[in-house]
Amino acid sequence: MARILVVHTGGTIGMAPGPEGLRPAAGLVEAALQALAPEALTVEVLAFDPLVDSADIGPADWNRITDAVAGWQGDGVLVTHGTDTMAFTGAALSAALAGIAMPVVLCGSMTPLGMGGDAEPNLALALQAVQGGQAGVWLAFAGRLMPASGLVKHHASEADAFRVVPQQPDPGPFRPRHFADLRLAILTLTPGLPASALAAMLAELDGAVLRVFGAGTMMGDPAMAAVLTAAVARGCALRAVSQCEAGGLAEGAYAAGEALWRAGVGNGGAETAEVALVRLWLALSDQRAGRG
Repeated sequence: MARILVVHTGGTIGMAPGPEGLRPAAGLVEAALQALAPEALTVEVLAFDPLVDSADIGPADWNRITDAVAGWQGDGVLVTHGTDTMAFTGAALSAALAGIAMPVVLCGSMTPLGMGGDAEPNLALALQAVQGGQAGVWLAFAGRLMPASGLVKHHASEADAFRVVPQQPDPGPFRPRHFADLRLAILTLTPGLPASALAAMLAELDGAVLRVFGAGTMMGDPAMAAVLTAAVARGCALRAVSQCEAGGLAEGAYAAGEALWRAGVGNGGAETAEVALVRLWLALSDQRAGRG
């Protein structure tokens, strides 16, 4: 008999209508699991209390999920989660649990359970995938099982809301990793962005992912280059990724990108912004813990 752990964080899949719109409701996911799980499957549920809208999910929650997975002695783990930050949590768990020897399957939905939408099919697919499935971290959604690293939520309302940008795998062997209490963000370069505004944002951060143009370019404003150089010099870790969904960065391809690399900005290559943020966060966390 297979034994799985379900970590129910919250999200649309476990919501019900309220006076101000959909909100988390206790017991919905547990009842659905009882109805959908085969008799040969033993399910243990660990529900966040209170349940969390995925808009409020962050590094402390990633650590909590990681600890629950690492401490589980059964056959796999299913994590129910809202879709809005699913790409971040998918990247976080893929990196923090790299090399894990059992399946960890994320699951969410665009409509709640009991409303005739995608929640029941997605949950049924996740249950199937977590029972003796392939090791690693996955998303069960819209009839597909997708690698959880490199997820992109490309549609705000349709049932087939996710696609995957292939990523280089995070290295094993398995050792659970944790996210330190750091100040990180994803910042997007846009035409006309004042250098002073970028400087003000970076002054508040321990590190940042910069979404730059195309294959790796930025505006030619010397003040902007000076801001990046000063940030790196004071210890603010910067990593660049492309604003394009595919293709990544090509260091040295354009003179307009030379200021990035001269300033000491790291090259995120083909990483999504979510993956780059997670990898930067863990690298800085390891340094803070003396493992860097």
